[in-house]
Amino acid sequence: MSEPKSSARSPSAPKPALEAVMEDKTGNPLRRALWLDALDRQLRPHLPPTLATRCRLANVNGEHLVFLVESPVWHAKLRLAERELIDAARSIGLKVTKVTIKTALAPPPRSPAIDNRNGPHAVSAATHQGLRDALACFQDPKGSKT
Repeated sequence: MSEPKSSARSPSAPKPALEAVMEDKTGNPLRRALWLDALDRQLRPHLPPTLATRCRLANVNGEHLVFLVESPVWHAKLRLAERELIDAARSIGLKVTKVTIKTALAPPPRSPAIDNRNGPHAVSAATHQGLRDALACFQDPKGSKT
């Protein structure tokens, strides 16, 4: 007997989702976001420590670095560090001539390294109190066991 011929391709292992998205043209925004995040991590050490936790690189638009800050106070402090940022950006190959700073109404998103400074499972005091209150709802008010 002859074996049946199959026009199907040989089975291949499925690609991880991130790899599949990055291969396609639709992955361009994701690639840009990853690139901006990498630049942010390179530029952040050139800022004073208190300022580095209060701002985030939002975009590189031609010769402009665009940063987001939490409030006008941090806007002014970042403006004072503008020369250091331009020098740092040039040292990593960007042809930057200006820093644009925008104040966001909500705090800028933080990198995981900053968010996890109290540990990956840090919980706020308000969350602890909410859990205690919820647990109290399930307890017998008389304290007796049935």
